[in-house]
Amino acid sequence: MSPAASQGWEVRQRLLTAAAELIPERGWSAVSTRNLAERAGVNPSVVHYHFPSLPALLNEAALGVLRRVLGEVDTVLDGARTPAEAVEAIVSAAQRYTGDDPTSLLAIEAYLAAARGEPLRDEVGGMVTEFRHRFGRRLGEHGVPDPERTAGVVLATVDGLLLHRGMGAGMDTGATAAVLRRLVS
Repeated sequence: MSPAASQGWEVRQRLLTAAAELIPERGWSAVSTRNLAERAGVNPSVVHYHFPSLPALLNEAALGVLRRVLGEVDTVLDGARTPAEAVEAIVSAAQRYTGDDPTSLLAIEAYLAAARGEPLRDEVGGMVTEFRHRFGRRLGEHGVPDPERTAGVVLATVDGLLLHRGMGAGMDTGATAAVLRRLVS
């Protein structure tokens, strides 16, 4: 990679990192080109050099974080030998997120933004659907009845737990994991 290409890649990464920090701090709609460029340490005009628009940059930053989180959950699921262990792995992975930590807030903001806009809706919806399919296949391999719908219920429950935790109304994850384990047994 040439020095110019390397520098361009590094600026792009700084912009994506800045967006991933600002979205949970300020909220999706409060991130501006100016505060994003300031956080990244670049001139505001550079934002539109590297991305077609501010929403495109925010979308890419959020999708990158969501992909990373789902990849981490996939890795944790690889060690599960039974459906009950898979549920336990997902709930345990979710315990890292308090509901009001930056990653949780970014995910919530991304879900809300996706509900309002088609390109992000299609991307986030596709990631959620694909993850549900992967989890459903794992459950099906272990004989769980109606594995796709069961995976959807488990994953929606975990999403709900994170939302509740962010509002200080979180449920005990151990008790929730026990209920979900019964669902897949």
